[in-house]
Amino acid sequence: MTLKRLSFVILFILCLDKSAFAKYNLGDQYSKSEFKITMRDGKKLHTIVYSPKDTSTLYPILLFRTPYSISPYGPDDLAVPEKMIPHPDMISKGYIFAFQDARGTFKSEGKFSDIRPPSKTNGTVDESTDNYDTIEYLINNIENNNGRVGQWGISHPGWYTVMGMISAHPALKAASPQATTGDPFIGDDAHRNGIYRLMPRMAWAYQQVAGTASDRDDPAKILVKPDFGTNWGYEFFLNAGPIDKINEIYFNGQLGSEWEDVIAHPNYDEYYQRRHIPKYMKNVLVPTLNVMGWFDAPDPYGTIATYQGIENLSPNNKSTLVGGPWVHGGWLSSKGEEVGEISFGQKTSDYYNKNILVPFFEYHLKGSGNYQVVEAHMFETGGNKWHRFEQWPPKAMKATPLYFNDDFTLTFDKPETNGKDSYINNPMLPVPYSTKIEFGYAYGAYRIEDQRIASTRPDVLSYSTKELDSDVTIAGPVLAKLITETTGTDADWFIKVIDVFPANDENNPGYHMLVGAEGMRAKYRKSFSNPEPVKPNEETQINFEVRDKFHTFKAGHKIMVQVHSTWFPVYDRNPGQFMNIYGAHKEDYIKTKQTIHRKVQNSSHLVLPVLVR
Repeated sequence: MTLKRLSFVILFILCLDKSAFAKYNLGDQYSKSEFKITMRDGKKLHTIVYSPKDTSTLYPILLFRTPYSISPYGPDDLAVPEKMIPHPDMISKGYIFAFQDARGTFKSEGKFSDIRPPSKTNGTVDESTDNYDTIEYLINNIENNNGRVGQWGISHPGWYTVMGMISAHPALKAASPQATTGDPFIGDDAHRNGIYRLMPRMAWAYQQVAGTASDRDDPAKILVKPDFGTNWGYEFFLNAGPIDKINEIYFNGQLGSEWEDVIAHPNYDEYYQRRHIPKYMKNVLVPTLNVMGWFDAPDPYGTIATYQGIENLSPNNKSTLVGGPWVHGGWLSSKGEEVGEISFGQKTSDYYNKNILVPFFEYHLKGSGNYQVVEAHMFETGGNKWHRFEQWPPKAMKATPLYFNDDFTLTFDKPETNGKDSYINNPMLPVPYSTKIEFGYAYGAYRIEDQRIASTRPDVLSYSTKELDSDVTIAGPVLAKLITETTGTDADWFIKVIDVFPANDENNPGYHMLVGAEGMRAKYRKSFSNPEPVKPNEETQINFEVRDKFHTFKAGHKIMVQVHSTWFPVYDRNPGQFMNIYGAHKEDYIKTKQTIHRKVQNSSHLVLPVLVR
């Protein structure tokens, strides 16, 4: 089984809803041009521009910068519309569409750097300066433009959009970063609270080998196609050996900085601190539409963290947050009617595109329409409704403790007696992230998957409320506050928040819908930069966010919380010992006894952001 056969490609290119674009023929309406735009350091970035053939009016420019290729190249091959624009209606409405291979990728010169941070020195280049120089060229050299530029992107292109908002070009009048990265150690892409996103990171790093210009310019570089001997990621990573040897053993050392830099920085050092994007949101004045999906696997943190950075550091910005029932990029790749087996009762992507995204750009780039800035457009899963809020989290949100109690119950009342629950964690037999046999990026469907199988394992604790007498809606970040104990010197703690459907539910009888999940590596409980071992057999407080949710647990349903210590191989395993886990060998992984304490005075609990209606 080679990587060529695995799902190691970008979701929003692979799985797009092409039917919406079928009526458009770019060749009838647009002319294509290609440019080499010189940056201030002399490097040339390859850029493709599609301009309307109708030159009787002026058009705004919509810019898209990406490390994933702006192909097809050449004057005669036209891009498929779904790869180039955020919505098909924008083709007929009239825009100049500009696309650029980011520095160091595909046909652009320079060296690629993953989440290249803003430069600390004036006069040097970074993605913000590349963005500025690109816009400067476009408005001065592309005919029939109206001097106004918008920018958008999903995933990494969304992050490039954020970089364009820093020290922005005056012509940049609207930006929509979507599923962007906020911090690759705390909550996006590479890690969750220090736990390494193992299988997805390897998949992405391999994909990037083919796209980085510096590698392709080396004629001796032959892209290896490793044979893993299995199509099941769980099996491969369980037997692959130390993480820091995977590149050498399976890829001939060809995985680039996207892999090696992570291995070289096991803790939250300056490398990661400089890549904490929300702190750069000061003086961001470009009207911003921040878009995220509730079931986004790679980037559940980045969009909200970026939005909060803008709110805190640039309070006068007209910034909006949009959250819908989507996986990574699902608002473009699907109609948004369902994820996995869960239906949302409507085409949520159509609503977002027609009522939010297109009017946003039409208003800010053309001055047309009656677009009104709303602080937050949020889709409520469970209740399956769109809402508008004046702030996020909503003002009516009340932090409400939900306690782990006797007999694996969850109650809104504190325990009346002290107790504890334990399990044996065997990292050589880890909890799988999904029931599917697959090997690839794992974009997000597993984050809504039925959790009944997990609840049968002896190394998973499942706590549940009684059937709810009335609806309970959560709107905002869920907090986990655990009193833990382990026989080792380190441990991982995963929390899953689950909606248990009634057995007589018409569509999903007995379904255990995963609403949210997050983990925390215990050695980072006090500091991501200065890890500390856990004292064996001693009570240890572990606090972390399970990220923002907007979900209604309907009357008759139950709220369930699962606790476990592995979720593999989307996340790497903790050996149970305080060490650099990237170098852990098979014999380093030991069984540990994990304990959750339930105490009258200081009990393990979640804090739910309950919406008071």
